[in-house]
Amino acid sequence: MDAAALDKIIERLIETRSTKPGKLVQVTESEIKQLCVASRDIFMQQPNLLELRAPIKICGDIHGQYSDLLRLFEYGGFPPQANYLFLGDYVDRGKQSLETICLLLAFKIRYPENFFLLRGNHECASINRIYGFFDECKRRFNVKIWKSFTDCFNCLPVAALIDDKILCMHGGLSPDLTSLDQIRTLPRPIAVPDTGLLCDLLWSDPSRDVKGWGMNDRGVSFTFGPDRVSEFLTKHDLDLVCRAHQVVEDGYEFFAERQLVTIFSAPNYCGEFDNAGAMMIVDENLMCSFQGVDVENGCHLPSTWEGRYTEVASEVPPYAARQAHSLHANCSLLTQLIWRGYSKADGGRSQSGWSCNKSIKELSSLIHLSLSFLGYLRRSVLPRPFLVEQ
Repeated sequence: MDAAALDKIIERLIETRSTKPGKLVQVTESEIKQLCVASRDIFMQQPNLLELRAPIKICGDIHGQYSDLLRLFEYGGFPPQANYLFLGDYVDRGKQSLETICLLLAFKIRYPENFFLLRGNHECASINRIYGFFDECKRRFNVKIWKSFTDCFNCLPVAALIDDKILCMHGGLSPDLTSLDQIRTLPRPIAVPDTGLLCDLLWSDPSRDVKGWGMNDRGVSFTFGPDRVSEFLTKHDLDLVCRAHQVVEDGYEFFAERQLVTIFSAPNYCGEFDNAGAMMIVDENLMCSFQGVDVENGCHLPSTWEGRYTEVASEVPPYAARQAHSLHANCSLLTQLIWRGYSKADGGRSQSGWSCNKSIKELSSLIHLSLSFLGYLRRSVLPRPFLVEQ
């Protein structure tokens, strides 16, 4: 696809950020077909299990909330200013699935080695035929356009591995997954089956109420308990599972002693959930932070950090700042905060350790962690990993 023509499509799609949210973008049928064909070829050239390097920003479900997608790019940086990995579910539910998927495919074609898209359970004809995307395609164009997207979606990769430590997918783990090579060898193009590894990677959910594997209330795939996450990480020498697929109040939510994180990037989902959206920012040292987007206040600005372990930023509570100033010179800041926080917060029972007060949390919605250090803690004397939460 011609680079100049592609840039014009991208420019047309993003210029709506200066207009009222919800304004439709005029993309022609021919342009959409070119986007589908060109991106499909790139997906097929790249592996089913992407092997990526940090720094990278990871986003969860978008579901046709196009103005919120543009906000994510405004605060995270439009490509190629930053590398991105999206975890699927680009269409359905929201009012602008076409603009959403067209911009994402255009960025994929323009920056194939910096911009990555995984398949979600809604990138499937049997699902988006029901939940809005088919109707939007038919209303604004025709059924042939929907079929072009279906052919494209059937070629999307299904998982990504970041620096051999963070495994990303849309849904979750599978009882059939014993080796990562199984993901690499999944056939494409393929429709999503009702059972099996591909189905589970796109559909399964974590559950605190389950030990091992359980039935999924969705009627598809399984639920899995914290024990399965721990076993999987240990077996494959990983530090974190990163997935999407579920609405979470703050845009991100930890599970299994912070060995798994759910990311959801569509704030005020469907206009019915008063949730924030978030994206996970992974720097070159595998230091991670979460940048939240809410409905009323826009995007929470991230704090800055240096080195392997995070510095205490200006947004943290005064109590934490005082603790930071009193640290011994021969101990790392993060290690001191971990031990002090764990011993003082709720007798070690708190899920968040020392934490900011409610107003600060609503203002910032940020968390910092070192995945390598968490991996060490998980295998050491602490009963669970501990995060410095802001």
